[in-house]
Amino acid sequence: MRCTTCGEVLRDGEDRCPTCGAAVASRPVPTSLRGLRQCPRCGYRGDGVPYFRKAFHLGLLAGLSLFTYGVGGVIYYAARRNHEVCPGCGFGWEHAREPGPPQEPAAPVPVSGAGVAHRPTPLPPAGGGRRVFGGVLAGLATLMISLGLVGGEFEPVVLGSIFGMVGSGLFLGGWRAMQRRRQAVLQSFHRKVLLMATERQGVLTVTEVAAELALSLPAAEKLMTGMDDGFRVRSDVTDDGIIVYEFPEVLHRKKLRPAGSE
Repeated sequence: MRCTTCGEVLRDGEDRCPTCGAAVASRPVPTSLRGLRQCPRCGYRGDGVPYFRKAFHLGLLAGLSLFTYGVGGVIYYAARRNHEVCPGCGFGWEHAREPGPPQEPAAPVPVSGAGVAHRPTPLPPAGGGRRVFGGVLAGLATLMISLGLVGGEFEPVVLGSIFGMVGSGLFLGGWRAMQRRRQAVLQSFHRKVLLMATERQGVLTVTEVAAELALSLPAAEKLMTGMDDGFRVRSDVTDDGIIVYEFPEVLHRKKLRPAGSE
């Protein structure tokens, strides 16, 4: 959806254009989409399905019940029986959202004097479910291997080893997803700091960053210290004893323009 005054691309729920300030007439959601929800991962629109309707989850339930004498299956079923998932990709349906009206292709948002800034992209998943489930499988594997060694039985040791490998793989995948999310969050903060520096003539303080990004002072200081490479971002102390962070490429932007560009 675009602003009818200036043509700016609008987000869902915006009642005024962020560029010209004109009021935006809301577009009703089609009747066919009312009451439905949309999966944020694959874009499926509709209703979720019970967790154990997916073949993979049923197979996992059967495997846990078989190899843990029913205990693991009971725990697994009790923990997930009230959950719903996306019928397309299996993503947890609790993350689904109400679908908005069809949107036109997103376009870059012009930023005065600074080039083009794009809409922020959604953060990648944190992998919390994989870490938890992997940890549970690893704990179960440890128990099975211990029981097998104590009882002198070979089967629990083999099954425990398999469970341990699967649990370790899930936990490792979840941990990597968490690292990717942290990196994406950090890059998002870096971009916001650079935009702030552009708007404020290339000089920032920790207090300004903390106030603008809703961070604590220690978190803002850690963010700015991490960006300080002594080259594109460098710290200095004023005569009043205030620590400021300078962005030389912004401070000297006019001098850096190619010859003949004026």
